[in-house]
Amino acid sequence: MLRQGFFRLAFAIALFVLLSLTLASAQSGSTTPKYNKATETKIKGVVDEVKIIPGANEGVHLMVKTDTETILVHVGPEKFLAAIEVSFAKGDQVEVTGSKVKDADGTDEILAREIVKGDNVIVLRDDKGVPVWIGWKM
Repeated sequence: MLRQGFFRLAFAIALFVLLSLTLASAQSGSTTPKYNKATETKIKGVVDEVKIIPGANEGVHLMVKTDTETILVHVGPEKFLAAIEVSFAKGDQVEVTGSKVKDADGTDEILAREIVKGDNVIVLRDDKGVPVWIGWKM
């Protein structure tokens, strides 16, 4: 009876360790781009499309058309933007400051730190690139 209890405990511990390693591996293999102050850039353009992309690291994205390109801009969580009463629509004139990053396919994208729309300055990340919605309860 004691031996059977020992094996159950050993099996439970082994299962816990295996699950922990699997979760840690999945998190470290994340392809989510990170904000890099060294690649910070500023673009001006017109919102060509607003996309709502589901997922933990996704949300509102803008396709911004500049004089030379159309680039995907990561804005922030949809619920966060709604709570601070910010919205975007096709045709909006915007000035985006953010970190230019590459997606998994090598295409340029921008992680927005600040967006100017009309007279409004929307701050989405601090000076180090940390999202302002971190710790915010939705």
